Amino acid sequence: MPTSRQFLLSSRPEGELSDDDLELREVELPELGEGEIRARTTWMSVDPTIRIWMSDIPQYMPPIAIGEVVRSIGVAEVEASTHPGFAVGDQVSTMIGWQTRIQGKPEALGCMKLPEGTDPGMFLATVGPTSGMTAYFGLFDIGEPKPGETVVVDAAAGAVGSLVGQLAKLHGCRAVGIAGGPEKCAYVTEELGFDACIDYKNEDVGAGLDRACPDGIDVCFENVGGPIFDEILLRMNNFGRVSLCGMVSGYNRAGEQLPGPYQFPMVLMRRLKVQGFIILDYADRYAEAAAKLGAWVAQGKLESRLHVREGFESLPDALRELVGGKSAKIGKMVVRF
Repeated sequence: MPTSRQFLLSSRPEGELSDDDLELREVELPELGEGEIRARTTWMSVDPTIRIWMSDIPQYMPPIAIGEVVRSIGVAEVEASTHPGFAVGDQVSTMIGWQTRIQGKPEALGCMKLPEGTDPGMFLATVGPTSGMTAYFGLFDIGEPKPGETVVVDAAAGAVGSLVGQLAKLHGCRAVGIAGGPEKCAYVTEELGFDACIDYKNEDVGAGLDRACPDGIDVCFENVGGPIFDEILLRMNNFGRVSLCGMVSGYNRAGEQLPGPYQFPMVLMRRLKVQGFIILDYADRYAEAAAKLGAWVAQGKLESRLHVREGFESLPDALRELVGGKSAKIGKMVVRF
């Protein structure tokens, strides 16, 4: 009888995720019913929002319930099927969760079949909902950049930020990143083609923005929050746009009263549009984004690095590294099973 190993949320994390907040179990899977598939997880996307889902706070979807499999997106390979539209060997992507197998009707599971020959890791990094699609809709639909404008993105060496800058350049904009450390900044400018990158660990961010954005900032793609966001707000141009994707600097402090942004009055003074968004808002347009992103990847115009951790049991450490602010990672955090 096939089995699935699972990480369940056993308690709400206080601060950083602890191993005591998780329960590891193995369950037997029943025989396949009519129109069902069983798929073995091969790759898992590790995203900051997983930490938010673990907290019982107001958010954009119900938090992970105590005793529920930790929620996350991944790729799995079909190993058994009674469904006419899915064959053994097909790759599918869906909200798999932290488990080694999924089983059920693919429609109910929300499975999207990947084109034959797709590299699953690079799919998660460049096209997947929590990376490429987030960058695409957040920049173009919310940020509304115009050729010649200046786009600033923080966490610029990460999964989403690295793509935002490349998409801005493809659109004819000046792309300025903010990242931590010389290696990340070199990656952003030399490999990805950003016009400039500010090393927030080794230089004054405000002075760096003054140097890199002499004509001010038209679009801010915000991933971090905190003092960096304040420095950006001070330099936004009139009628600029802020695409609010994440506030990762506070995710391990979920439920606390966090200050800021201290420069929120600039929203009024500069008549800014500030809009948060969630990728689920664009579910009916995933095909549009996938087609465009896939074409840019095929043409060599869009790239990403993978930061790979090995093995199912490495998932908790991967999330701690990603959200804890200690990561030296460049690119998309994934776990290969």
